[in-house]
Amino acid sequence: MCVSCLKFDDGCIFCKIVQKQAPSSIIYEDDFVMAFLDIRPASEGHVLVVSKEHYEGIFDVPSELLGKVHQVAKTVALAVKQGMNADGICVLQQNGKAANQEVFHLHVHIIPRHYGQKTKMHQELQTIAYEQLNLTANKIKTYL
Repeated sequence: MCVSCLKFDDGCIFCKIVQKQAPSSIIYEDDFVMAFLDIRPASEGHVLVVSKEHYEGIFDVPSELLGKVHQVAKTVALAVKQGMNADGICVLQQNGKAANQEVFHLHVHIIPRHYGQKTKMHQELQTIAYEQLNLTANKIKTYL
C-alpha cells in the first residue's frame, strides 16, 4: 500500500511521523502499522504502535486494521520486554478526552515496567533527545 493513498490529518503529529515529515525513532514499520518510541516516555523503551492511516480511536477504525495494530503491539511488547530487560509490560490504549487520550490518532502504548519502579505522573514526563531514543530503539530492534 502506498503512503500517499492513506487518509491523513494535516494537524496530527502521528500522521506527520508516518509521512516522515516529523522526526521519530522508528522500531517497526509495515504497510499498515508503525511503531516508534514515545518522546515523553513513562519509562525507557516506551513505544507507541499506531495505524498508519488516520483514525481517531477504537470506535472508528476498521476491525481488520485494529487487529493488525494489536498484532504488532504483541510483537513489539515482546521485543520491548527483552530489549529493556523488563519484568512486565503495560499495554494501554485510550479513547477520547475523558480517557486521557491526548493525540487523537489510534495508538497503543507499550510501556516496560520493572519491579519497584514508580509510575510517573503525566506532569513528570520529560522530553528525551532523539540521540538517546535512537540508542534505546536499537536495543529493542535487536529482538524484532
